[in-house]
Amino acid sequence: MKTMRRAFCAAMLACTLLPGMAFAQARSVRLRGTIESLGDTRLVLRTRGGERVELALPANLVVTEVYPVTLADIRPGSFIGVGAMPQPDGTQRAIAVTVFPENMRGTGEGHRPFDFLPQSTMTNATVAGVATAADGQRLELRYGDGQKTIVVPPGTPIVSLRPGERAMLAVGSAIAVSAQEVQGQPTATRISAGRNGFAPPY
Repeated sequence: MKTMRRAFCAAMLACTLLPGMAFAQARSVRLRGTIESLGDTRLVLRTRGGERVELALPANLVVTEVYPVTLADIRPGSFIGVGAMPQPDGTQRAIAVTVFPENMRGTGEGHRPFDFLPQSTMTNATVAGVATAADGQRLELRYGDGQKTIVVPPGTPIVSLRPGERAMLAVGSAIAVSAQEVQGQPTATRISAGRNGFAPPY
């Protein structure tokens, strides 16, 4: 139990050290891994780094289904989130793309560091233009007073989101978890998961 709590605290610390993160965001941490055990009120996650983290599951846990879509679902006016790596020419090379449903338009809008890979970024913005290029599809994104050019190489995972349910969670499932301390206990507040073995790409 102490080891699992230390793993959670280390993740919390890593989150607080990300530059540009607001204090409120620093109170939450994103964990990725596979469900090792699951009960009505507890979940043990084996993270990508091999740590075991025990999380409480509250009655108001939000479960979001992540499901695959295609580049054809991205059009001018779409609101998307792109995990990416900065390129020497100033563009961002996409690692994974999320097409937000209309009711999530504006979620996390802006450009900031992302914790998926060292130096990775996250850009949540509106698509202003779509063009085909030799190195992959190019998306022009605009947010507030900023803009980014995203290169989406062939084979980049592209997903969307819709409401899910706890029944989607099972031992062996790959998930992404937003967690924070609630009354002194590491607690999952939102879990993103796929169906039929589909794993969130972030």
